[in-house]
Amino acid sequence: MHRAEQTTRTTGILLVVVSAVVFSTAGIFTKSVTTAAWGVIFWRGVAAAGFTLAYLVMRGQLRSEVRAFGWPAFWITAMMAAGTAAFIPAFKHSSVANVALIYAAAPFIAAGLSWICIKEAPGRRVMLASGAAFGGVLVILSGSVGGGALKGDFLALFMTLMMAGVMVAYRMYPEATAALPAALSSVVLLPLALTFGDPMATPAAEMPVLIAFGLVFAVASVTLSEGARRLPSAETALLSTLEMPLAPVLAFALLSEVPKPQVLLGGVVIFAAVIWSQRRSAAPVVQG
Repeated sequence: MHRAEQTTRTTGILLVVVSAVVFSTAGIFTKSVTTAAWGVIFWRGVAAAGFTLAYLVMRGQLRSEVRAFGWPAFWITAMMAAGTAAFIPAFKHSSVANVALIYAAAPFIAAGLSWICIKEAPGRRVMLASGAAFGGVLVILSGSVGGGALKGDFLALFMTLMMAGVMVAYRMYPEATAALPAALSSVVLLPLALTFGDPMATPAAEMPVLIAFGLVFAVASVTLSEGARRLPSAETALLSTLEMPLAPVLAFALLSEVPKPQVLLGGVVIFAAVIWSQRRSAAPVVQG
């Protein structure tokens, strides 16, 4: 591997790790307020879009991002928006641990999408790990049957599919802009939030939390996008699963949220699959 390629890879790894650590706080922000899901989406979106656009203006990059905004960026924006629309309600309808552990299946969904879309075929080890991770997700879902959290779990699964799609899209089109789609994905949800929710009923005391959530989301989205263009899709998703152990720990420490046995068992299966799939003996990715 050439030095420039190694630098690009190292930068990508650091960016995705930062994104995962920041994203791990999302459940805490969402569940620490009484505001309904659409209200959270609205104010988080206003803040995230505002921070991101201000960042682009300060860096003098807004015009270049607008000029570079093509069809790939359009579809990335649409997937980010759809993922966010599912992400916030998932926390309202399920536990932080459930959502985080289901998202841990993202590497294997991304690997499958990469195989289909760009012939970036995963090795045998990743394929076997994908099957194990899928089994882990089913175990987590089984713990929600009849308990009222199944809706949230399926929303988390849909969000995971959308985020895996974003990772693959950036792998396919590394020249696609990163910051502008993140900002626009928040903007396009604002009319929907006003239509289906009542953001103006948000308690004033909760506004600082939602504004901080917007800043956190802006940082996480941009760093994930920038990292994804520098790494294979499956590796980006695997690194992003660092969120998995952090989110439940934060939920337990700050919200006293104790995961169900099925969630713990499913999480162990998924976590083991992720670790096993990353062993050095894993088959390399093959470009077709």
